[in-house]
Amino acid sequence: MSSCHFSSETFGYLRYFSYLCNVILKDSQTLKNKGYITKYSWLLFPNKWPLLREKQSLLPLACLLLAIIFCTPALAGTSGKKKYSGGKYYIYRYTLKDKQGSPYSIEHPGRWLSHKSVERRKRQGLSVDSTDLPVSSRYLRQIEKTSSETAKRSSKRSAEWLIVGTSRWNNTVLVRSNDTAIFRGIATLPFVAKAERVWESPDSIPKMLKQTYHDKFSAWDSIKGVTYGNGKEQIEMVGGHRLHNIGMKGKGMTIAVLDGGFQNANAIPAIQHMNIVGAKDFVYPNSPYFYQETDHGTKVLSAMAANEPEVLIGTAPEARYWLLRCEDQQTEQPVEEDYWAMAAEFADSVGADIISSSLGYNDYDGDSAYYHQRDLDGKTALISRTASMLAKKGIVLVNSAGNSGMGPWKKIAFPADANDILTVGALNQEKKNAPFSGVGPTQDGRVKPDVMALGSPASLISGRGTIIRDMGTSFSTPIVTGLVACLWQALPDKTALEIIDLVRQTSSSYKKPDNIYGYGIPNFWKAYMIGRME
Repeated sequence: MSSCHFSSETFGYLRYFSYLCNVILKDSQTLKNKGYITKYSWLLFPNKWPLLREKQSLLPLACLLLAIIFCTPALAGTSGKKKYSGGKYYIYRYTLKDKQGSPYSIEHPGRWLSHKSVERRKRQGLSVDSTDLPVSSRYLRQIEKTSSETAKRSSKRSAEWLIVGTSRWNNTVLVRSNDTAIFRGIATLPFVAKAERVWESPDSIPKMLKQTYHDKFSAWDSIKGVTYGNGKEQIEMVGGHRLHNIGMKGKGMTIAVLDGGFQNANAIPAIQHMNIVGAKDFVYPNSPYFYQETDHGTKVLSAMAANEPEVLIGTAPEARYWLLRCEDQQTEQPVEEDYWAMAAEFADSVGADIISSSLGYNDYDGDSAYYHQRDLDGKTALISRTASMLAKKGIVLVNSAGNSGMGPWKKIAFPADANDILTVGALNQEKKNAPFSGVGPTQDGRVKPDVMALGSPASLISGRGTIIRDMGTSFSTPIVTGLVACLWQALPDKTALEIIDLVRQTSSSYKKPDNIYGYGIPNFWKAYMIGRME
């Protein structure tokens, strides 16, 4: 599934539009009370649409107009298709048997891990192990030599190859080439355990258009006298405002945001006020327009990092943020799991405490049967194996459950099935399960999702710099992520595993979990009160 707008979200939007249209016909005051006010609010009142009250037949038109209005930001940045340039290329994933010949040793992790990363492990009593060692440089040189020699012998004049990336934790190498002979040659090397094609160049890709943004919020974006502005409901639902009241707003914590794009995050004034310490692109080739990709990550970031009183205050406005792009918007292929793993390892290496991932996968272009529900065991998918390692590296992963609840898959996506993470589903404003929210359990019987938060809809800042309401587990996830940072700030002696358990144990349905709500709605104030006594 794509990170931006999954097919199941469409059904959620239609329900939303239907509700709004009925309100237009019946009671505009209900609309005001519900808070469904946008810059297009004039469309939502009967006195502006006199014919609508008189002619019920115009309801489909109203629904269509609302769909256009609310979906336009989602479609921003793309306009039709264009031919993929460069000819036919492939990427193969090679899993190596060991790490012999590495110049590094686990006795000196500071040679490739940051001081903060090493200290995070020490603080939690975690040791560096062989999975932390970089891929063998000797093996990489042999792959390069074999590729070069094969290219020279190839009958294909334009034979090219490139090592795209590596994964320390999975001991894998990604190689890109337009010559299948090169892939076959690498596969015969004695240290290669497995070879798998994970990407094929598409025939066409979406055209990208530069998106403009607003340099200030509109008057109707603010809620006078309400400190949290549009974010009040989503933080109060999980008890996060009480942590903020005692000064716990994420200060000193580092959150890595793994996503598909952060449109205009380098330009929108409200984003510039956030504590963004760096950004990196893991998708090959790196985007020449990093900040013009999808605004999905911009919206995710805003749920945590926004700090605009009476407009939107996020759940961790004082935390530090890394923006890591690992979702390829042009295609949907298994290599994105490798990009995700590379981003997670980078987050570890720079000392991130928490990863917020609003990404999930269960089928790919041209291969809808790549995964089956029996694979939801936390270890079959490469992305899930990687995610399952994070807590043992001292990092809390908060990942979206996925939006397949109304589709044929229905269940959580990968890596939401991982062990020792917090998987987040979506609630509506009545604290009921959003129908698109993926359900559990995992194949091995673990409760999923872990917790639930408001995601139908959540208040966010779009890539155009405006306040919007959007639906998806993608947006309930960062609400929880930010408060995990606040909780950990308040309880710095806890380990990643202890923080995860504390959030579960203080959720509303901990004693009677199920496969729809998991352990229920977290109560971060209760988690803090109990955690400080332990």
